[in-house]
Amino acid sequence: MPDIQVLVNDFVSKLRKRKTEGSDATARLTAELLRSVISQQPTTSGGAALIEAVKSVGEQLIAANPVELAVGNIVRQVLHIIRKEDFSLVTNAVGGLKLSAEANDEEIFEEENEQNPSTAAVDGRCLLRPPLLHALHDQLPYSATACQTSALGDSSERKGKSAEKSARSWKLKHDVIKAVNELIEDLNTCHEPIAEQAVELIHHNEVILTLGRSRFVLEFLKAAKEKKRSFHVFIAEGAPKYQGHVLAKELNTKGLKTTVITDAAVFAMISRVNMVVLGVHAVMANGGVIAPVGSNMVALAAKKHAVPLVVVAGVHELCSLFPQNPEVSLNEIGSPSELLNFGEFSDCMDYGIDSGSPLLHVVNPVFDYVPPELVSLFVTDGGAYNPSYIYQLIADYYSPDDLTPQKPAS
Repeated sequence: MPDIQVLVNDFVSKLRKRKTEGSDATARLTAELLRSVISQQPTTSGGAALIEAVKSVGEQLIAANPVELAVGNIVRQVLHIIRKEDFSLVTNAVGGLKLSAEANDEEIFEEENEQNPSTAAVDGRCLLRPPLLHALHDQLPYSATACQTSALGDSSERKGKSAEKSARSWKLKHDVIKAVNELIEDLNTCHEPIAEQAVELIHHNEVILTLGRSRFVLEFLKAAKEKKRSFHVFIAEGAPKYQGHVLAKELNTKGLKTTVITDAAVFAMISRVNMVVLGVHAVMANGGVIAPVGSNMVALAAKKHAVPLVVVAGVHELCSLFPQNPEVSLNEIGSPSELLNFGEFSDCMDYGIDSGSPLLHVVNPVFDYVPPELVSLFVTDGGAYNPSYIYQLIADYYSPDDLTPQKPAS
């Protein structure tokens, strides 16, 4: 098996070079890497050691690309799994000791009841009587044997406790890896429970508007079509990457009626729309979302015309951080080549004689922030929720000890 640090460095390099992008891919790869980290820990490692190992790797991954919030989300979910499994084992162990102590007390009580009271009294008086000199001399070998037996008993007890601790550590590691495997399986199939809810939200002859392309939006709309729902989809093209064109082709192959519109035409078309469905990059702790650029414009248009905005997102996109946190990067700037051809605008890129800076600047933000008051409903693989319920989901999937931002590795 390759050295774990080699795997970590390789994934860190991919995150820094943006070779791995998107919340789905980064979440799955992060979970698989953390599973490898846990599996290569010593069998005797307890919960604290596993937590420290995951935190150490998690800090490196988060620092590599702070914008990919799904990385931190998975790190915190795995930490929550370790804490929960460790607590469960400790609780079971304490419960077992309590039951064992109660059983021993019952046995001692029964033995004392069966003992002859008169004999017990005589034995008590004999124990209180001072021993004779020859009696003490006769008991010397017995006392030495008793001490030796006591020492052997203590050694055996220590070995027993050590073996019990090792067995508990092995079971903790086994249970954590099993839970992480279930997490990875959920990441691979999280689109299915999201898609199943489409039939409850999309009705006949409705017009749905979306922006760009999202895997969850694609599966959501396909599921409604498979349930014999007849509806029309307006797709804002999602410049400058134009992922809306890709979504239009995918929906067209499934027999869905689609119309591609420019992003600037959203406000003009929104009055004909019954519902807006958006995929997002991350869901923040206050119920706001980080979504592809242009999403805030769509949300404002929907709010103006009282059109409900539904966000489809996996639980791995649920972030425990708030958008105003200064340690969290909520946006990044894309390549200017996505907007302009350098060959055609090379003369505009020349440096000015007086200012010493380019005369033409290109700004290409990748994401938008949509505040919670513009979101009507969240549809996740765990169910449908109002934005005000996000805090409860955070309590379900993350431990309080892991909610504070992790400092980037130096």
